[in-house]
Amino acid sequence: MNPELAIIIPCYRVSESIVDVVRGALPYAAAIYCVDDACPEQSGKRVAAEYDDERVRVLFNEKNLGVGGAVKAGYQAALADGFEVFVKLDGDGQMDPGRIPDLVNPICEQLSDYCKGNRFYELEYLRGMPALRLLGNSMLSALSKLSSGYWQVVDPTNGFTAMSASALKLIPLDKIQNGYFFESDLLFRLNLARAVVTDIPMPARYGNEVSSLRIGRVILPFLLGHTRNLAKRIFYSYFLRDFSIASIQLVAGTLLFLFGLFTGVDAWSASVNTGITASAGTVMLAGLPIILGFQLLLSFLNYDIQNQPTMPLSRLARHSPKR
Repeated sequence: MNPELAIIIPCYRVSESIVDVVRGALPYAAAIYCVDDACPEQSGKRVAAEYDDERVRVLFNEKNLGVGGAVKAGYQAALADGFEVFVKLDGDGQMDPGRIPDLVNPICEQLSDYCKGNRFYELEYLRGMPALRLLGNSMLSALSKLSSGYWQVVDPTNGFTAMSASALKLIPLDKIQNGYFFESDLLFRLNLARAVVTDIPMPARYGNEVSSLRIGRVILPFLLGHTRNLAKRIFYSYFLRDFSIASIQLVAGTLLFLFGLFTGVDAWSASVNTGITASAGTVMLAGLPIILGFQLLLSFLNYDIQNQPTMPLSRLARHSPKR
């Protein structure tokens, strides 16, 4: 048992599995916060009736807030109680509590601020994962790299995570979405805080449970969320908090590329309407800005990939001079 570790378990329609999940997690934590998110199956009451253990604490949301809202309630309670490491574990039994040490060790050793599961590290880890979920996660990984700035992170919707108190204290929980976009939104906020994020390889584990996630309902909200976070991250990282050669590359590259694109489209449209072939000079006027702009954008992208946090917040705070 880690005396500094608290486990947060969001509870919604998990009455059949929650008792076993808590039992499996008990050996690893000093406290377990089961957050009943207005569960119609009264999962929280089932936990309270099953465990007469001061380490097991049941919280009740008055209304359903979503997985993010439940986790945030657990984070706030555990942080107020003075814990230093926080693990988020789903109550549906898809996550193996035996993997908790793998998640928390990099944080305890001050090598990372936030660790998350990665089911894509080995091909054999994906056995049992539904094909639609596999495709969706691959697409979301690409979007998350852009919006969060963590280019090495894969499987962004993996909810098996661990976070340090140093990182949690810098995250504005009230600004993070409550629904299924919670994990992706959290990664974006962690990047703004300059937290070090680490992927921990682990296999997927699926049973007969039915997911409440509906792909058709989340495609547009996820796309809008990632677009919004990308714009915010670029503004904060390259214009508000810092201004570097990468900022110039981004602005110049975007303007040149768009100028060349619109010039080319206009010249092509005129050629089609008049039947007159565009001159070599007109082609160069469109083509050269596109090439230069694209090269500048690639340079910015390379800078952005390299510009990832490397110093964990816990070590940074320890090394900061006292005032």
